[in-house]
Amino acid sequence: MTTVDLRSDTVTKPTPGMLEAMWSAKVGDDVFGEDETINALEAKAAAMFGMEAAIFCPSGTMTNQIAIKCFTQPLDELIADQTAHVYRYEGGGIAFNSGVSTRLLEGYRGILTSEMIEPEINAENIHYPHTSLVVLENTVNKGGGSCYTLENINPIASLCREKGLKLHLDGARIFNALTHTGDAAVEYGKYFNGISVCLSKGLGAPVGSVLLADKETIKYARRIRKVLGGGMRQAGFLAAAGIYALDHHVERLKIDHAHARILGEELGRLPWVGNVVPVETNIVLFDTVEPAAAVLAKLAEKGIKASDTGKNRIRFVTHLDVHAEQVEYTIETLKGLTLSLDQNIQR
Repeated sequence: MTTVDLRSDTVTKPTPGMLEAMWSAKVGDDVFGEDETINALEAKAAAMFGMEAAIFCPSGTMTNQIAIKCFTQPLDELIADQTAHVYRYEGGGIAFNSGVSTRLLEGYRGILTSEMIEPEINAENIHYPHTSLVVLENTVNKGGGSCYTLENINPIASLCREKGLKLHLDGARIFNALTHTGDAAVEYGKYFNGISVCLSKGLGAPVGSVLLADKETIKYARRIRKVLGGGMRQAGFLAAAGIYALDHHVERLKIDHAHARILGEELGRLPWVGNVVPVETNIVLFDTVEPAAAVLAKLAEKGIKASDTGKNRIRFVTHLDVHAEQVEYTIETLKGLTLSLDQNIQR
């Protein structure tokens, strides 16, 4: 039976070329700063985004949490959208690691504006936590892969500079956003104090994210990474996968976006689908008339894996291990579900 895994772009396996790059990587002790492949990845990623320096970490959760720790003090408060990954899916790390509270806003599909943020910045008053940081996410996972453009980001960055706040980007799928908007990665360094870039989602590396910032911030970040247990040794094998991904897997993201658009269009034609969130990148969110669990069970019988994000909402995520033939198989399977689901709805 055909298997199509649409649960997440984290499920990708290294390609043959990536495995070859990993196998031939030159490694050393990274805690001593001696792994030349990690050093090369960090320099490459920082340059790509117009930043001074970078640090390689096991996960995007770690790079985000390190950034929050670097840019805040206990009793501070950060501002983020209520769907933000740093708030919802990082285990309460904002409070645990940094002793910081969170002011949650409700943006359109997770996208914040300077007009939304400004009135939520606390005045200097002992009754209020000190607002010190704004966190954006690009693309927005819970927003169905919605994207910030640099035009959106510019006024937020200007507000942060004016008010003395730091601005961090959770760039879990930043290259998906860049592929969609056409913005230049190198321009991002003008706006953000910190940028987390994930290598293990759409880019297909098996492990790792990099945090980008100025040299002083990254120097402190290395101390925080050590405290969090993220000081790896001969991890250049993993960094080699990241370099390969940056060199070979960015341009092909447009294929994933095309597959997502096709799925979204077909879902919009099905009578048991109530709504499809507009598709921008590689995430498709859609609402079902039947409970999502019932639809997922029927898809699983046909070898299609997906995830629910609500009682009646399902998420598909396309990636480099989802090929055109699998997209077509998924569409035919979705069409085949129509009769049985319709009968349930009519009853």
